[in-house]
Amino acid sequence: MSGRAADRGEGNLGCIVWALLLGLAILIAWKLIPVKLASSQLFDYMEESAKYAGHGGNPEEIAKGILAKAAELKLPLDKDHLKVTRHGDNIREEASFTVPVEFPGYTYMWHFEHQFDKPIFIF
Repeated sequence: MSGRAADRGEGNLGCIVWALLLGLAILIAWKLIPVKLASSQLFDYMEESAKYAGHGGNPEEIAKGILAKAAELKLPLDKDHLKVTRHGDNIREEASFTVPVEFPGYTYMWHFEHQFDKPIFIF
């Protein structure tokens, strides 16, 4: 056999391995991206609620709004892991929650902590 004819078919294993890796990467992205987007939306909501806290919003009302937004986004945030405090001209919001992400044969527990301290501007 000539050199070219003897090499026929040897590249199939590499193609299969790369296809499996690509499939795994797509599966991971399919599961993780929606959770990250929901968490980012909650953080943005928390930031907006802190920004406008000077317009009559007390910490209890802000906490209720944050919990409602978390429920809307299907994030497992409860009132025990949410803390909204106002001290002087600052408002501090802290939220921590863990989202279980199910994979075939494995559950990844993704922990999020959102916290910031913002000054309140009264217009």
